[in-house]
Amino acid sequence: MKTSTRNTLLFSGILIPLIVGGVYFRGSFFKSDASVKVPSVKVVEPSDDDSLITIVAVGDMMLGSNYPGNEFLPPNGQNILDPLKAILRDADITFGNLEGTVLNSGGDVKQCGDPSKCYAFRQPEYVVDHLVDAGFDMVSVANNHMGDFGEPGRTNTQKVLKEKGIKYAGLEACPWDTLHVKGLVVGLTAFAPNSGCLKLNEYDRAKKIVKELDAMCDIVIVSFHGGAEGRSKTNVTRQKELFVGEDRGNVYEFAHMVVDAGADMVLGHGPHVTRGIDHYKGKFITYSMGNFATYARFSLSGVSGIAPVYKLYINRKGDFVKGEITAIQQLGEGGPTIDPNKQVFAEIRRLCKMDFPEINWEIDEDGKFRLK
Repeated sequence: MKTSTRNTLLFSGILIPLIVGGVYFRGSFFKSDASVKVPSVKVVEPSDDDSLITIVAVGDMMLGSNYPGNEFLPPNGQNILDPLKAILRDADITFGNLEGTVLNSGGDVKQCGDPSKCYAFRQPEYVVDHLVDAGFDMVSVANNHMGDFGEPGRTNTQKVLKEKGIKYAGLEACPWDTLHVKGLVVGLTAFAPNSGCLKLNEYDRAKKIVKELDAMCDIVIVSFHGGAEGRSKTNVTRQKELFVGEDRGNVYEFAHMVVDAGADMVLGHGPHVTRGIDHYKGKFITYSMGNFATYARFSLSGVSGIAPVYKLYINRKGDFVKGEITAIQQLGEGGPTIDPNKQVFAEIRRLCKMDFPEINWEIDEDGKFRLK
């Protein structure tokens, strides 16, 4: 796990690096990060690709909810990430979308007619230890479920992630974060159409944030939670997408816009299914990585139960070099396991041919992929 040492002050809308007595000012003026407890360092074996930066990226994670009752938690405090731990830890940076608050009890639950059918996610604090143990360095907190328990849920989620040393971004209170990897500063910002989040559809502000982050970082990762949801929503339409009346954005337009503004990688989630992958100006884009690690409260039938784990190799300028896909599936109540049938490989190939025929991806039988 890497620690953030890049420090900034904000003057007239310009982010300026600053180091003051070891205090880190994070994403907002004079917010101290000095009390962060840094977990043990993740060990990555040396290889011929040592000059490259490796990023493992996954989609939606909700490791069990104690609302409305403990029956929606894995038994005996089980870490459902254990079967994928070796793969998740084998990278310089490991990223995922944290789909729901971290809160042991209480909070201001969103309005629901029937609590037994309410998709309000309240993960106990110990799930963050599970994320640390699995090697996660960065998470997006920009999504619709981060507001399930109001401001108490958002505030406590940030508090626990900070205490455990996981970097996070995407709320108004925490628009970006950084860490150091192989002598480079890597920044993360994230967007969603939901209350309390950096807004996916506010392009001028999104461009400004990405440009400012690009000015202080060597590599910029942008995450978004957007696009319509469901098993019939696997295609990138290149048009505005709606879901139950909500504007979920034109994710194709958004991804290309943030690359133009300085993003080096765009990692999408939100539809709860896998979508195709794109390549623009040398940069890797995925529009949805599906349901990676969810328990009890998600529909996992058909394409909703399969997903990729991407391992992405980029150079020190942030350009995509090559990638690897591990195919996973979720069975029963959920939790990722290796899919021996590698179903998601065929799904990604199919979607790339349909949605991005101009991009010449070559994905082999082992999941290794690059441009032809």
